[in-house]
This record gives sequence, structure tokens and C-alpha cells, in this order.
Amino acid sequence: MPKSNEKLDLATRAAWLYYVAGNTQNEIAEKLQISRPVAQRLVAFAVEKNLIRVRVDHRIADCLSLAQQLCERYGLALCEVVPIDGDTTEQVDRKLAVAGAQVMERYLANDKPIVVSIGSGRTLKAVVAQIGQIDRPQHRFVSMVGAIAQDGSSNRYDVAQQLSEKTGGKHFMLPAPLMADSEAERAQWVNHRLYRIVDELAQKADVAFVGIGNVGINCPLHEDGFITRSEVEEMMHGGAVAEWLGLPIDAQGKRVVSKTGARVTSLKLDSPPKRPTIGFAGGQRKRDALIAALKGQWLSGLVTDELCARAALEA
Repeated sequence: MPKSNEKLDLATRAAWLYYVAGNTQNEIAEKLQISRPVAQRLVAFAVEKNLIRVRVDHRIADCLSLAQQLCERYGLALCEVVPIDGDTTEQVDRKLAVAGAQVMERYLANDKPIVVSIGSGRTLKAVVAQIGQIDRPQHRFVSMVGAIAQDGSSNRYDVAQQLSEKTGGKHFMLPAPLMADSEAERAQWVNHRLYRIVDELAQKADVAFVGIGNVGINCPLHEDGFITRSEVEEMMHGGAVAEWLGLPIDAQGKRVVSKTGARVTSLKLDSPPKRPTIGFAGGQRKRDALIAALKGQWLSGLVTDELCARAALEA
């Protein structure tokens, strides 16, 4: 996204908070993670560019309002909704990646050392790709998903290492496959000394970033070879419509008991979250999965698109 567009969007947010939500400039500065003088200049810039008349009364204002409604409906502490203007799937993914990167950078910019737990997947990989280099060697990044694919290769959607490379922070991979061959083998993996070290560090995380996957034939877990068609069907037969970290969830956000899910080695998430847990998902095929995550109270923060937001409010 061009810098000029970023400034326009930020100015719109500042203007909406000031003129519609009635926030002071100090409150705006705190919410947008900027200084008070910058907040003041952004509001003035919004007036200069007629954003009050055009942008605040229309597209961005609608998304800000949707985000506020989602926070109130589902008890979220943070929500970002990107506008949809007849976009292609690729364009929606691009908008989500840019918005998601801005959310992640709010945490990564912290000078205080933090521990970040992170899942895997295409959306998270796209988000991390949008993050610029930032020197934060004091941070630690923990993969919540097994680093080994079914064929023994590295999980190409493990993004903790990418964050490590962009910040200089240390990366802790989960030494296990996403899916063990059996429940007995899973028990061996999760009882390994190195696995327990990573698990204990993840329990101290200051924030968790997770992708939200749909469950169905040709879903990402199936397309990328992590599970077979028969395993997808077994999860669906149990009522699964969503997964995160490979764990199947039904339409109400409840865990689905399945033989396939019982072999997943991923670290556990809490419902409700014990720490800030931010989900990233959008697009038509993710809507049911996103709603399930919200209904199950798995998230404290969300980055999504306008159409998914409206569907979640109507659910």
C-alpha cells in the first residue's frame, strides 16, 4: 500500500475517533499508537483533504463502525475491518495482509522484550511478508504448530522463523509434525523434552497470532497435504467447520472430538484467551470458520474484511 494511502487511512481513523466517537486527542494517540502532536496533525489533515465529508461518512467509517460492533458483540479488545469494493480474492488477501501487518507491528515495536506465540498458514505468511525490518533482538517467537510436514520436509507455512529474521529475535520451533501417525505417537512427541521447553515458553507469551482455517474438501489442510480426503470427511462428519492450529471446531466454536484431531500435536489455545489472541481471516470461504471462532470465544482480537464482519454480526 502506498504511503499516501496509509496516511489517508490513518487520518480517517483519527477523524472518526475525534468527530464521531468523541475521543480526545490524547485518547486518539493512545488508540492509534502515535504521539499526541501526530494525532492533532492527522485530524487537521483529514479536514484539509475533506475526509470528514467523504471518507468518514462512507467507506472507512462503515468499517470502523463494524469493528466497534464486533468488539461489543463478541467481547473483543481489538478489531480491524478492511473495506471491500468488489475486490477479487487476491485483492482481499492483500488488504488483510497490510492491515494485519500494521496490527502485528504495534506489538513488535515494543522496546520491552516480549514472547510472541504464532500459528501458521497462508494468511499469516502473507501478513508477515508485509512487515518491514525492525531491530528487536530482545523478542522471542514461538511456533504453535509442528515444524515438520507429512513427508518429512519443513512446514513452509511456519512463519515464526520469518519474524525472527525480520527482527533479529530468537525463534523456537515446535519439534514435531503437525499430525502424528497415531495417538500413541503423538504422546511421544508432546512428552519430548524439547517439546515441553517450547510449550512452557508459549505459556508465557505476551500475545498470540493465529490464522483461522475452514474445514472442507480442498480446504488448505487438505490442499497442502497435511490431511487426506478421508480425514477431512471424518472431521466434517463430526461437525467441524473450522480449524486453527489443525484442531477441528464446530459451528458454535466447540472442539470436535475426532480421530484425526486427536493426532494433532499443536500447542493449545484457551477459551476465553488468557493473553491477547488475535485472529486473521477473511474471504467468503472463511466466513463460517471466522464466526465459529468468535462464537467459541477463542479470540480477543480480529483482523477481517467488511463482508465477513457483517456476516458475523448477523449470525
